[in-house]
Amino acid sequence: MRRNRSTFAWTSLLFILLVGGWRAPTREKHPDERIARAVAALGEKLIRTRRDFHAHPELSNREERTSRVIAERLRELGLEVRAHVGKYGVIGVLRGEHPGPVVAYRADMDALPITETIDVPYKSQNPGVKHACGHDVHMTVALGVAEVLSQMRDAIHGTIKFIFQPAEEGPPPGEEGGARLMIKEGALENPRPAAIFGLHVMPQIEVGKIGYNIGPAMASSDRFVITIHGKKIHGAYPHG
Repeated sequence: MRRNRSTFAWTSLLFILLVGGWRAPTREKHPDERIARAVAALGEKLIRTRRDFHAHPELSNREERTSRVIAERLRELGLEVRAHVGKYGVIGVLRGEHPGPVVAYRADMDALPITETIDVPYKSQNPGVKHACGHDVHMTVALGVAEVLSQMRDAIHGTIKFIFQPAEEGPPPGEEGGARLMIKEGALENPRPAAIFGLHVMPQIEVGKIGYNIGPAMASSDRFVITIHGKKIHGAYPHG
């Protein structure tokens, strides 16, 4: 969990700097001092949040409980919340006390059709479904950033839009979903962000460091179907 706390602490600082400047109270020398205290106070809560998400994974376009938990948490923080965007997507808007640009932070929500075999207290309670791609961590980081920044509205020059996207792994066949459907339903409007940020956990990167790339990185995946036309034969005599 140390990795999670480090990640969302740096993300919080990044957003404060990006939305137009920091106006720290006179007793604070640097914005990261205030963030560090807020992060430390959230440690145990973040662990519980991540484990709760991990124990209740939901497949693409089926993220009903996940969506409800996120929306409730954002409302508790005082954000403007819009739920059921692109089926189970959630949007939370955090407005700083000073005018400035709009930036967005996006996290994915869905799990994968994989059976969890590790026996831990927070093991998946949904048979055949598991958070195997880190989306439980991504959502936890986003909620942590939202909570930290909700305590610092006085320092924020601008608006931060939190976008929680369902069906990132791809909607089921025959269904719409994911980022495309959220955009279709206005996720990037009112307010429209000037930039969108996100992250993906990477166990190879050391705690306290952020990996980045100039140009595309982990930009896309796709699926294809191969159809083989042949004749029925005995496997032992394919030439027969």
